[in-house]
Amino acid sequence: ATSCVSSILVALIFCMMLVCRAMTVMVDAYGCHIAGIPDLAEAKHDWNVLQAILRKTSATIEPCFVVLLGVTIVMVPSLLADFLSLGSRPIAILPLVQNVILTAAIFRMVFMAAAISDKCSRVPSLVNTLSFGKGTERVQQHIVEHIVHSGLGFYICDVRVNTEFVVKFMYTFTICAFGISTTLFSKT
Repeated sequence: ATSCVSSILVALIFCMMLVCRAMTVMVDAYGCHIAGIPDLAEAKHDWNVLQAILRKTSATIEPCFVVLLGVTIVMVPSLLADFLSLGSRPIAILPLVQNVILTAAIFRMVFMAAAISDKCSRVPSLVNTLSFGKGTERVQQHIVEHIVHSGLGFYICDVRVNTEFVVKFMYTFTICAFGISTTLFSKT
């Protein structure tokens, strides 16, 4: 039963990673595509389309993302409890390794989601460095401001997930896991 649940979780994690990677590639493709667009109105329209796709995708996978974060929050204390109760016997190593790999894969998925927001935050700088010809500076600046104010990225529960957010989450998570583990170790 445990290996079946682990297999389902691994499949779900890899699906989420694939979706996050596709979203990242879409932002990269926009960056490559904008260099060849002669009409800046088309660049703005393409950004709006990209924004709609990324927002809809984020909203669609949000429940799955939250569940996987919840699984991680539950998995780490149970991993510590298993380690304390089973010890270092050879029979206990396989479930511990499975849980460590699942936790690492979920953290990797979260960092991939944060990479989407990080890439989106660098697009205005890219657009600002491009040259669209004489007399287009004002329109170019308008598009840069539009991109900045759109706040495009990966959102979970209306919170933008970027690397700074993920590092703060992991820091808090590590402090809580350390507190739980010291409480468990002190009782044994």
